[in-house]
Amino acid sequence: MTEHQAERDEKQEEPVVVRDRRKIDPETGELRQERNGAVDAQESQQAAEAKEAEAAEGGKADQDAEVAAAVQELQKQLDERTADLQRVQAEYNNYRRRVDREREEMAEGGKAAVLNELLPLLDDLERAEAHGDLTGAFKAVADKLVGTLERIGLEPFGKEGDAFDPSVHEAVQHSTSPDVDGPTVTTVLRRGYRFGERVLREALVGVTDHEPAAASDEKDAESAESGAATSDTASEEGDTGAARESAASSENASVDTDENKH
Repeated sequence: MTEHQAERDEKQEEPVVVRDRRKIDPETGELRQERNGAVDAQESQQAAEAKEAEAAEGGKADQDAEVAAAVQELQKQLDERTADLQRVQAEYNNYRRRVDREREEMAEGGKAAVLNELLPLLDDLERAEAHGDLTGAFKAVADKLVGTLERIGLEPFGKEGDAFDPSVHEAVQHSTSPDVDGPTVTTVLRRGYRFGERVLREALVGVTDHEPAAASDEKDAESAESGAATSDTASEEGDTGAARESAASSENASVDTDENKH
């Protein structure tokens, strides 16, 4: 296909527009100037309307873009305010929990201080009971006081037979015995007290450690052998002294005999 043929095909594809430029209409015989002016005015009006429509569409598009940008900005501000509100709420919840915890700790500390001041009184009541002086109305008041303190949360500890715990027991005596399996409290000199998880006072106790029976038997055998050796040594020393005394007596007797001869 040549270039001329391609140009001819393109020309054939273009629509053919026929314009009648005659001033007199052959059908009506009237001048066509006025009609052409009306047609031009109509075409101008249509063009203006098209331009207005395009401008309106463009303005609407611009307006939609502005609205979308404004909505996006409002959504961003809303997200920021929501995040601020959530952060403030979390800080307030943490503050409220901290205040409640501090209030509870202060209340527990006040109770513990009062109970710690009453411990010597409980020691006196315990000693009075041990000596048989806690009787009658005095005993009723003491029992009521002890019951009230226990309901508040005061708990005594430290009994004979308990396993020794250095965190709550203070050992002031120590001994060994094959009758126990491990460090055991065998003597309670002063009772200990705790309030909740807080130890108000440690218990003064005597502790007995486990000692194997073989070791104690060996110690007894060594003691017996030591005693026997000591007895044998003493008897030998006694025999030696007696021999020395008899020899000295014999010498003295011979000396006396010689003197008498002279």
